[in-house]
Amino acid sequence: MRDRGIYLLPNLFTTGALFAGFYAVVQAMNGRFEHAAVAIFIAMVLDGLDGRVARMTHTQSAFGAEYDSLSDMVSFGVAPALVIYEFALQGLGIWGWIAAFVYCAGAALRLARFNTQLDSVTDKRFFQGLPSPAAAALIAGFVWVMVEYGVAGQDIRWLAALIALFGGLSMVSNFRFYSGKEINLRKSVPFFVILLIVLAFILVSTSPPEVLFGVFVLYGLSGYADALWTLLHRKKAPPLQGGEK
Repeated sequence: MRDRGIYLLPNLFTTGALFAGFYAVVQAMNGRFEHAAVAIFIAMVLDGLDGRVARMTHTQSAFGAEYDSLSDMVSFGVAPALVIYEFALQGLGIWGWIAAFVYCAGAALRLARFNTQLDSVTDKRFFQGLPSPAAAALIAGFVWVMVEYGVAGQDIRWLAALIALFGGLSMVSNFRFYSGKEINLRKSVPFFVILLIVLAFILVSTSPPEVLFGVFVLYGLSGYADALWTLLHRKKAPPLQGGEK
């Protein structure tokens, strides 16, 4: 009977991420976009913890995997699309909700592809397509920075639409994005790694909106940079000599 039960600890983190996504939607509807953006970042942190906690405590389950996927759709699909629509895209009319829907649909397709290809992925170091939490962080970081500097959403509505389209299309692309899954938290690390982590926390604390948005912009572009690098190296590869196969 124990196998039919639901493990509490990892699903508490998943529920927390789901609540943060729901809270972001509510705050966006009330015009509190900074709170909505912060809630999406909190959902991203909690989503990163639930899987690791499940693996470390050996409490993985099929229920947890499905629950996590549904939570991700709310927190990283619906919530960011609604936040950026309420913040900037309403003034674009039909083009505004189309841009928001492209993002939302991209998140759904990204999660469906991830779930169906989970067992067939050979290189765990990379994701295929931009991960939905990173895409959501890109949207949330953009909104947070604009609010921080007092920029009205209507003034940058086309830029907001471009970022929403970039996030949505990047999620369903075939570009590779670094996953960090080979990082083992149980292994010892050199002292300078701990120092870098401390410096990273200090850097984020100095100006969270700008730093977080900048980090996820660079991460979002990293897949395209990797594809360009691979393409250039293929062109520079020497041709095969006669007789070689």
